[in-house]
Amino acid sequence: MHLIPLLFTLGTTLVARSFAAPTKTLETRVTSQCGQYQSQSSGIYTLYTNGWGWSYGTGSQCSEIDSLSGNTIAWDTTWNWANVSSGYGQYNVKSFTNVEATMTSKPLSQYSSIATSWAWAYTGTNYVANVAYDTFLGTSASSANLYEVMVWIGYFGSDYPLSDNGYPPTPIATPTIGNTAFNLIYGHNGNVAVYSFVAQNYLTTNYNGDLLAFYKYLEANYAVSSSLYLQSIQAGTEVFHGTNMKLTTSAYSIAVV
Repeated sequence: MHLIPLLFTLGTTLVARSFAAPTKTLETRVTSQCGQYQSQSSGIYTLYTNGWGWSYGTGSQCSEIDSLSGNTIAWDTTWNWANVSSGYGQYNVKSFTNVEATMTSKPLSQYSSIATSWAWAYTGTNYVANVAYDTFLGTSASSANLYEVMVWIGYFGSDYPLSDNGYPPTPIATPTIGNTAFNLIYGHNGNVAVYSFVAQNYLTTNYNGDLLAFYKYLEANYAVSSSLYLQSIQAGTEVFHGTNMKLTTSAYSIAVV
């Protein structure tokens, strides 16, 4: 989890003689949640507000699942946050509102793919925020986290990942994974080592990829063992401040195999 930025500047068709082809079920869910730690679920997905940093600012935030079609979810979050006037809190995350899919935690070596796609858009003014996948690895499904692996596909303002070499951070590598070029930033959150892949195109608003490729890269280049368990995958936005903000995810899907 990213904690502190530096000072910012701003299927199949059935054909039968007497039966119509089935249609894909579209489940519409528009129930807004405006509490700090509320959640709601639809299909395999749960939407979490996760407003862990609300005390560091003044404002409000509401989120909702808009629809579910097969394995594809649409959701949004609207927010207004102003920083406190001084102290540590003025540079802190207010929330990481995210969706998480039900999955079986097992060693990385036992997965064949983690295919995902995410179509999103952000609107508003004067904002610092990101759009990112946040994942954790450990020695078992329920152990303490050893690694946090983030994939940033959007960022606004001087919003930086955790870095061990200062801010703005200097990438330790610039890999291309799938069809996207990234800057790789390395840092720590206490005892947890954090690898953040930050898309060089800060507005990768239609992302398609396989998250397993990131872990394979880390195994090949930084000795992150494939025997580690993938404990969770969340996809959402870390927000700092902004006015009349809205993140709209028109289509998000993930298939962990």
